[in-house]
Amino acid sequence: MKKLLNTLYVTSPNKYLALDGENVVVLESNEEVGRIPLHNIQGIVTFGYIGASPALMGACASRDISLCFLSSSGRFLARIVGSETGNVVLRKTQYRISDDEKMCTVIAKNMIIGKIFNSRWVIERALRDHALRLDVEKLKRKSAFLKDAILKVKLCTDTQQLRGIEGEASSIYFSVFDDLVLQQKEDFYFKNRNKRPPLDNLNALLSFSYTLLANECASALQTVGLDPYVGFLHKDRPGRMSLALDLMEELRSVFADRFVLSLVNKKIVSPNGFSVKENGAVIMNDETRKIVLSNWQAKKKEVITHPFLQEKVEWGIVPHVQALLLARYIRGDIDQYPPFLWK
Repeated sequence: MKKLLNTLYVTSPNKYLALDGENVVVLESNEEVGRIPLHNIQGIVTFGYIGASPALMGACASRDISLCFLSSSGRFLARIVGSETGNVVLRKTQYRISDDEKMCTVIAKNMIIGKIFNSRWVIERALRDHALRLDVEKLKRKSAFLKDAILKVKLCTDTQQLRGIEGEASSIYFSVFDDLVLQQKEDFYFKNRNKRPPLDNLNALLSFSYTLLANECASALQTVGLDPYVGFLHKDRPGRMSLALDLMEELRSVFADRFVLSLVNKKIVSPNGFSVKENGAVIMNDETRKIVLSNWQAKKKEVITHPFLQEKVEWGIVPHVQALLLARYIRGDIDQYPPFLWK
């Protein structure tokens, strides 16, 4: 149980929420493990299937407190709100921003700064931890390029220019991604990023992890009342969760990429768990997929200090915090959207 930005997050799947007077009570096996006054919170997000009492649902609806239900894996299930909420205004503002190139650029620039900053940090962390096994000068040159790219992003005036810088920075980052693979290199190598379909074991892991992260971001956006399909950098396309893709940009390298590298370098996955189809696509077998999902869930439970809030949170909560910060910026509660800058 964690309270952040006036939102209560209940991350354990075996908790039940009930109402006691003017308080939300968190129960485990009918024993009280937490209690927070309703007037102190604006939203409740619960992970799991045990649920909440009808009395609490009614109390939240009458007080304009959103109550969101997510599966234990983070998939969005449902959201209960009262008859009068700010979500309509929030989404209308989101839609207006999406049609305004200047406003889109303001938000997208911060997201891409977060992406490039974190990509550079992944390289710097590798240099710090494994300098004797890496081409230090090569990686330092790439890191310096990414540092310069951040300065270029700050000077961008439109999203087209921003996409060009982002694409070049991604190319530089992935040009040394194979260097970060320290174990099982014969079977887990990286030549280039390919995704439709993935053509090697490492790209298969990356694509699967990016799908998991995109779904996490979509759930987080729905939780705060934003439309995950209307983005600022990724433009509208039928069926594409454009804002979820925007939000995940800054989390790709520090969450998904490092997760995949950990699976390979710690030999948690093996080449025997992959097969090649007739069209060249590489897919995971069911057992490997279960291993990846199990470790993904474990990764989400790791506790870090959020760089902006300076509070301890689980990795799995980070997309929700960023979505909430984005919603607050769109509402005008904060001056700018603070990207996730991790070291």
